[in-house]
Amino acid sequence: MSGSVFDSCVLSSVAAFHICISSIMTNNQVSSPSTSSRLLEVLDAYERVLVVMHDNPDPDAIASGWAIEVLVHERLQKPVRVIAGGAIVRAENRYMVELLHPPIELVDDIFVDGQTATILVDCGLEATNHLLTRHNIKPVGIIDHHVTGNGSLAMPFTDIRPNVAASAMITASYLQEQGIDPGAKLATAMLYAVRTETCGHETHFSQLDRTMLTWLTEFGEPELLAEIQNAPLTRDYFADLLLALQSTFLYGDVAICFLPRAAGVEIVGEVADMLVRCDDIRSVLCAAIVGDDLLISARTSRDSDSAVLLLQKTLHGLGGAGGHSHRAGGKVSGIKHGARATDNLYDQLHSRWLSVCDVTRQRGSRLIAKHEIVQNLHR
Repeated sequence: MSGSVFDSCVLSSVAAFHICISSIMTNNQVSSPSTSSRLLEVLDAYERVLVVMHDNPDPDAIASGWAIEVLVHERLQKPVRVIAGGAIVRAENRYMVELLHPPIELVDDIFVDGQTATILVDCGLEATNHLLTRHNIKPVGIIDHHVTGNGSLAMPFTDIRPNVAASAMITASYLQEQGIDPGAKLATAMLYAVRTETCGHETHFSQLDRTMLTWLTEFGEPELLAEIQNAPLTRDYFADLLLALQSTFLYGDVAICFLPRAAGVEIVGEVADMLVRCDDIRSVLCAAIVGDDLLISARTSRDSDSAVLLLQKTLHGLGGAGGHSHRAGGKVSGIKHGARATDNLYDQLHSRWLSVCDVTRQRGSRLIAKHEIVQNLHR
């Protein structure tokens, strides 16, 4: 072989070698630990993990917390609890818990020491409807899909993706990254979570949502999903529903429904869901006293203002609120019994809601005219 040809071959081989090495180095620089691996690394520095859901946890909070419990148990073998304040509200949600048995606890108080990692799921730190806020505890991590200001918070772990339909889809991706089988019940809970999160006007789906839905469908039980969606209802529920419709007043395109009583807590949110579907309504406030608490749900139409911001302004100084762009819930605790106290609180909420919705205080009109109600009673 001539020198020139030999030298050319050597140079080509050397060049190829350097290109190969450069490619390897570049790939190593680009690749980074998965999100789930970063979370596990943070949690591994602690002896135990406390997963905190928002008060009155919904299917998305329950499924998200459950997924983190499975992740920690499978990969770190550390003690882990999933907790929230309040109660399971809707009939479907209570039925989901009864059928699927998620490892969640409803508690009134918490104690956190230096060896306990707290993870807040499906809720922002600035929201007022979770245990950490009430106890002034800063978590080591947040996993959420709501639009919040948490991205600027300095903490070891944050995964906030407003473009994702449900927090459960984020935590499902952790299980997939780690090669963990979610099992039939957890997969079903996650599928139900994304279904509830995309009702009403919260209907966006990201590529992650579509990927996780396909993956979870392999494990989920469609029979259980259908059974949850058709949870049995008591006769009192229908009495509450009738009373709610009769107690709804319209102020232009704003609706307010104050129930004088409610046998079940689920009616508040479900009436709000129903009313915002009315053609002429853009925002809804529905409230009822259940036990010693005033439970409140707010809804806004697709092109209207943020329901959670409107409700937080309405309840400022009175109680806590949290939720989504078009679906939010809140609570005023420790209501004093008595007609005068209740009327004063309702009047205050009435004025505040109309104010934040930019509606001048005016005489409202009934959703169902009073003469129609009376006529129906005499049939």
